[in-house]
Amino acid sequence: MKRLPWSVVRTLETHRRGSALVVVLIVIMMLSLGAYSFSQLMTAEARATILFDRDSQARALADSAIEVAAAVVGKPEDVSVADLYHSPELFGGIEVVSGATPQATGRYSLVAPVENDASGMLRNGMIDESSKWNINALLNMGLTDEELAGVFLAIPGMDDTIVQSIIDWLDADDEPREFGAEIDYYGSLDPPYAPRNGKLETLDELLKVQGVTPALLYGEDANRNGILDPNEDDGDISMPADNQDGVLDLGWSAFLTVYGSETNLRKDGSPKINLNQPLLSTLYDTLEEEFGADVATFIVAFRAYGPVKPLSDGNVATTGDATTDEDFQKLAEQVVRGLLNSDGNTPSTTRNGMDLSGGSAVEITSLIELIDAQVQVPASGGGNNGGGGSSGGNNGGGSGGSGGGGSGGGSATGGKTLNSPWTSGGLGATWLELLDAFSLSDAEYSEGRININQARRETLMGIPGMTAEVADVIVARKMINSDGTPQTGAAEAMSSTAWLFTEGLVDQQTLVGMDRFMTARGSVYRVQAIGHFDGGGMVARVEAVIDATKVPPAIISRRDLSNLGPGYRSDQLSGSISK
Repeated sequence: MKRLPWSVVRTLETHRRGSALVVVLIVIMMLSLGAYSFSQLMTAEARATILFDRDSQARALADSAIEVAAAVVGKPEDVSVADLYHSPELFGGIEVVSGATPQATGRYSLVAPVENDASGMLRNGMIDESSKWNINALLNMGLTDEELAGVFLAIPGMDDTIVQSIIDWLDADDEPREFGAEIDYYGSLDPPYAPRNGKLETLDELLKVQGVTPALLYGEDANRNGILDPNEDDGDISMPADNQDGVLDLGWSAFLTVYGSETNLRKDGSPKINLNQPLLSTLYDTLEEEFGADVATFIVAFRAYGPVKPLSDGNVATTGDATTDEDFQKLAEQVVRGLLNSDGNTPSTTRNGMDLSGGSAVEITSLIELIDAQVQVPASGGGNNGGGGSSGGNNGGGSGGSGGGGSGGGSATGGKTLNSPWTSGGLGATWLELLDAFSLSDAEYSEGRININQARRETLMGIPGMTAEVADVIVARKMINSDGTPQTGAAEAMSSTAWLFTEGLVDQQTLVGMDRFMTARGSVYRVQAIGHFDGGGMVARVEAVIDATKVPPAIISRRDLSNLGPGYRSDQLSGSISK
């Protein structure tokens, strides 16, 4: 066998050694790349873990804000309307997680826009859902067809077709109005569906109504923060489409709700006294026990005999036939007079000289009627039941009970003119006590009345009897200063609708007619809770609705808005509220 020359062998060995080096280098490079990739993957995983942890913390912070808000509204005796509206101390950048660095320091905030303010001012507080029309209550508020249409047509973008279609969607029948729509229209769509013919579950359901679009319902506020952002005022350059007029169109969601209601309980959770309860003797005894004989006598006399100058029709129940009404009245008197105690004695229906066996002449339609009112009590026909106090008197004479009817055949009240304990020149703490203690029905809550102090101008203009001049004065009143600080005393001065009368904006009779549509405080609140960190990073934004007509308050709606972005700058979330 012929051997290769040594030079050739050496060359081949050299080439083999070079090939091995290349292979080694390739292996080292691949291992290095693998190690680098693994390192990058681990770094990314670590960052993802941190981000997930921060995201979870941010959401927990937002949830904490909602729970705090629910706890606050559940203690109405401890917080004021001003606190719920704007309180940086309760809701402005409250530190929950103390971290070694700003990035690890977590806070929560409640943020809401200032109504009727086009500059973009924000506040730390809640939105009273009673500042909007409760669309589910409108058909049950005693509005005429014209008044009902006026509520809707005061809202920008509404027209007769949409208004009548919404009413048709809500009412129980299948008969369409002139421009409305019922089952015949919706059944012809692809796919077909039926109208609700009842209460809406969510406001989004309006999108099923003929003529309603997302742009009409939600306007230009793409990220749902209530203030005008650059992309919401640039025309067609970026989403959403807008008219570039420098004013944020919030859509109908700023004027309509499915939640607005107010509790019929006192601040301490106990039932209010129904001034329209049927048995006047029981009403007298209840009032006298808590408020004394003067208040009890005046209110019961108001019910029994009516005011000297009526400000309303009294909402007296009627069958529509005067003869039938009279027969029912006589029957009621016989029933009252025929009631027997367990010992067989007829109970007294006389209180402080007033014979209450005839029942009530009027019902109170508004507590405003009691201000400056006078009642003429007819002269008593005798003193056989003279002792009509809460503890009762002796039949045929004797001394009366507390606040009772005097002695012998005399009458403590008969033939007198009684003046109201509440006068327009002296409404104060006693009037607020009245509002907290008295109601006009036994219902657990009432729906639909508008909180005039927080409503937008368009909402106010839908209230029957409202004028543009009065609406302008109302919206000009602020409970927050331009620098973001709470305006001291503003909420207290407007703590009832009576301020419209005491400040001369409307006369008393007009206010009585409007009052069944108005309030100064609701019991259902919308909050936008933000969980955030001092050093920036993850932000969670959750919108919730809290129903304080329930005990304890219930969170009846929750929607995560985090996918719409943070919504607010960091300086708008902590410290003083800014534009």
